[in-house]
Formats: sequence, structure tokens, C-alpha cells
Amino acid sequence: MGNSTNSKVGLEKNDVLIITQQDNINKSLQKGPIFVEMGAKWCHACKSTKPILEKLAVEYRGKAIIASADVDQSPELRKYFGVNYLPDCFVIVGIENGKYVYMQKDGKVSTDRSQARMIGLNGTNDEQMFEKIIDLALVQDGKDKSK
Repeated sequence: MGNSTNSKVGLEKNDVLIITQQDNINKSLQKGPIFVEMGAKWCHACKSTKPILEKLAVEYRGKAIIASADVDQSPELRKYFGVNYLPDCFVIVGIENGKYVYMQKDGKVSTDRSQARMIGLNGTNDEQMFEKIIDLALVQDGKDKSK
């Protein structure tokens, strides 16, 4: 763990996992669902998600991983996930036949990320929307937020 935000991979002191490659995601999935925010330092809306991610990381510690990736530092992740707009958030609950399985807003799972992505910010209910999807992922994973 490093104190620098330039650290390749690791937990910041706020418990938000900084990811730079798919392997970071794959290893984290062994512990449970992973909420991923794809952003960039220059993106104003992405800066607004940072305190939300930090709060979620504390709230879901030990139950779900809250992660962030900078698309400029990890262009291969940007390409793999087809990120065109920022911030682009999604919850991965597993891997099926070599493809990520994503939690949709309606509680169903899909290997089609376009059905499960949250693009941009919607205002005051972003945090509640993120919590709802993470909670659905925890139910899918057989966990409960309160445990």
C-alpha cells in the first residue's frame, strides 16, 4: 500500500481500490462483488464521485470492493469495457464462460455491460442508486449488507 495516488495498484487510505488492469478485477472478484468507476482526473463529474466512492468503501468494507480506474492511465481497460462517457460505473458479480457478469438496476444479471452501466451523474440520488445495485449484488452473492 502506498500513500501516493500514483501507486500502480492498491488501496488508498480511503479503501477505494485503484485498478489498472483486468487482473486487479479478477482477483477482487474472489472476495465478492466489485463496484467499478471508470473516470479521469480531468473529468469534473468524476471528481464529484470520489466522496461517494469513499463513503461506499467504508460502508461496504468486507462485503464488496469499491474500485476506481483512470481511463487515461489504463487505456486497455477503457477499450475492453468500451468506455465513451465518464464517469462510467458498473457492478461485476462474477465471471461466466470467460465474460464478466454484471448486476443490472432491476436485480437481474447479464454478461452485456450495456444493460448494467451507469453513465454520468444523476444528481442527489447517485449514492442511493449505487447502494441499491451493490445491495442487489450482495444478495446475488449470498451476502447481506448488515452482516
